[in-house]
Amino acid sequence: MTKNAAPRFRSPARQRGVAVITALLLTTLAITIVASLFWQQQVQVRSIENQRLQLQKQWILRGALDWTRLILREDGRISTVDHLGEPWAVNLAETRLDQYVDNASAETEVPDAVLSGSIVDAQSRLNLRNLMDETKGAPDPAEVKAFGALLSNLQLNPSLAQSTADLMTLAFRKKEPATGTPAATPASQSQSQSQPLGINHVDDLLAVPGFTPEIVEKLREFVIVLPAKTQINVNTAPAEVLMAKIDTLTSSDAAAIIAYRQRSYFKGDADVGQVIQRSLVTKAVFKTNYFLVNGNVRMNRAALQMQTLIRRTDDRPPKTEIIWIREY
Repeated sequence: MTKNAAPRFRSPARQRGVAVITALLLTTLAITIVASLFWQQQVQVRSIENQRLQLQKQWILRGALDWTRLILREDGRISTVDHLGEPWAVNLAETRLDQYVDNASAETEVPDAVLSGSIVDAQSRLNLRNLMDETKGAPDPAEVKAFGALLSNLQLNPSLAQSTADLMTLAFRKKEPATGTPAATPASQSQSQSQPLGINHVDDLLAVPGFTPEIVEKLREFVIVLPAKTQINVNTAPAEVLMAKIDTLTSSDAAAIIAYRQRSYFKGDADVGQVIQRSLVTKAVFKTNYFLVNGNVRMNRAALQMQTLIRRTDDRPPKTEIIWIREY
């Protein structure tokens, strides 16, 4: 006769060990959940703070932009010549705004709200819009020569001027509506879509074969793309641009013009002729319609830079309009 095996029971000590382990696991799980909730809450609070800071920075820069437009309108009302001795040309040094802006900073944070900026005469730079004659739909040889001269003055490849003009012309022709032509085939549509979009900002020069980021950075302070054709302002243009635009101007002539501008300014071609001791058609102007406004605001850990192109009309009283705004 076979005896039945006696039932096995867990010892009390072993049961207590299992209970302790279970309790520890539950505690760890609860702590993990609570920590995750606190982390999500902290992330949401930080996100809200960043949104608030972003809005504050944008409103500060927009307010500064309105103030800038007022300065330009007033300058256009009382002056017929633009030069570097006018109020608009004075840079705004870093100005603390802590007493005007609610930082809502933590006690451990140092309040920090700083605004700085500058206004630059956009017509002190070579306008790449001039490279193409839109009436003929072809490059403008005189402007291509001027851009090539600027590239040479900066010790860059002058052949890039023709490449830039060719790309702008190609993009312009593709934008022109075709009249009296049959419907485009899928192949022709695909070919059209592969064409360049043109150059609207200095950074778009990277689309031109031969340009590199280093070349673009070297050109950034000397060229610009404006909505319409313009001439340079001889009162504000650097020597490299003056010599490129005025092909009869020598380096000594440009140095004499820069030296004269440090104590006075030019009102017309006759003043330039007296400085360089000969009659000269400057192919330039002495009043500006386009200005670049640079603004920078910093609040605690966040910063925002804004660049704006403003057009000022010759109306009486003058008006200003924003062409574009870029934030960094």
